[in-house]
Amino acid sequence: MQFSPTNGDFTFVSSTEGEELSGTIDAPDIKLNIGSDSAKDPYATTFLRQRGYGWLLEVEEDETEDNKPLLEELDIDLKDIYYKVRCVLMPMPSLGFNRQVVRDNPDFWGPLAVVLLFSMISIYGQFRVVSWIITIWIFGSLTIFLLARVLGGEVSYGQVLGVIGYSLLPLIVIAPLLLVIGTFDIFSTLIKLCGVFWAAYSAASLLVGDEFKTKKPLLIYPIFLLYIYFLSLYTGV
Repeated sequence: MQFSPTNGDFTFVSSTEGEELSGTIDAPDIKLNIGSDSAKDPYATTFLRQRGYGWLLEVEEDETEDNKPLLEELDIDLKDIYYKVRCVLMPMPSLGFNRQVVRDNPDFWGPLAVVLLFSMISIYGQFRVVSWIITIWIFGSLTIFLLARVLGGEVSYGQVLGVIGYSLLPLIVIAPLLLVIGTFDIFSTLIKLCGVFWAAYSAASLLVGDEFKTKKPLLIYPIFLLYIYFLSLYTGV
């Protein structure tokens, strides 16, 4: 016995003789729209999207950035700073250093480290000296910069700030010597003069170029006075 299907997609065959039952079911394709907002988002998310506030739920993809070293992130080049230190401590042209790199490629961290080091050795129980030395460095460099521009020099404030800061190194070098022979007034005075002349020459040879012509003494003199004042902050005299 066979029943005809009504929808044409199922066939049922019945037999009293024990024959096997066979049939086929053709199910229609069922598509689940799992990408809709109502299926993948909770109620609150769907509510915000329907009200036009879906932008609150957008998450920007983080851009993959290379993990850079901390020194590179802060723009600190230790090799460059070390080279500039050597250029300042050995200002003689015969040594073959490209000393113009101190002026032409100024940086901030190297001079700041030198100024802080000079401040540390100048403390001797008077902590206010540290902030005062940094203030003199900033405003003293500003004075030299303004004077250089008035005299026709083509330097930037960053260049003057870097050169003045690095040129404090000779004063740091003579500091241990002053501690050793501080009781000998004559030798102490000679070392102080050598340190000031050393620092002033390092700075002036970089800042005072040929564009000043006959006006060089007008810029060398205030630089010399600036380093005398720096030394007085260290010695207390």
